[in-house]
Amino acid sequence: MVNKISRKKKRQAKRFVGRKLVTQSNSKSSVSEQFRTLRTNINFSMPDQELKTILFTSAAQGEGKSTISANTAIVFAQAGKKVLLIDADMRKPTTHYTFNRMNATGLSNLLTRNWEIKDVIQKTDIEGLDLITSGPIPPNPAELLGSKTMDHVLEQLTGMYDLLLFDAPPVLNVTDAQILSHRCDGTIIVLHARKTEKDSVVKAKEALLSSQANIIGTVLNNFERQKDHYYNQYYGNVEAGT
Repeated sequence: MVNKISRKKKRQAKRFVGRKLVTQSNSKSSVSEQFRTLRTNINFSMPDQELKTILFTSAAQGEGKSTISANTAIVFAQAGKKVLLIDADMRKPTTHYTFNRMNATGLSNLLTRNWEIKDVIQKTDIEGLDLITSGPIPPNPAELLGSKTMDHVLEQLTGMYDLLLFDAPPVLNVTDAQILSHRCDGTIIVLHARKTEKDSVVKAKEALLSSQANIIGTVLNNFERQKDHYYNQYYGNVEAGT
């Protein structure tokens, strides 16, 4: 029984480690170009206001918001921004797997006042991009995200970085994303092609709007274009493969 559990954990870890940071590994791919387009669209989404805090969420679990938020953080860092990616999913965190970092301390430690900000920030391999993992899973994530301590932490971090990106839990599962979206300048909903149900998206949108979230757009993840589509041909260079 112990061996079965161990093998399962190894398979899960391997799957998370295998999550592609394509914007780092293959910056000339068409997928990386789409992330740069996303970066441009975010910059133009609110031309009269500087976006300092952006939340990524989805309607349900497994729609790719963690991969999207991580790659978006990378392309902003590649553009010269000082970026902090925060794993605000303190129920099922994954960002530490994505960047192959420890999760012994993180956001939950900050919000329970056990640690200072400087003690939980981790460097990544990407210049300009830092990371705060979720930390130990607390019994009350929603209460921590809605606390005055969270406001204080946000105020400090926005003074240290050009941009904060939050990887939050799905909207329809728990209230964490609603609570945090109210505190962020913009919210992006990630949809999974052929998986996300229309009714779920509508309910997620209504829930976020009821929290006065500023929804600046959606990202369609895992959409497959036809191989001969002209957008699959990288302009000016031969794509190196994904």
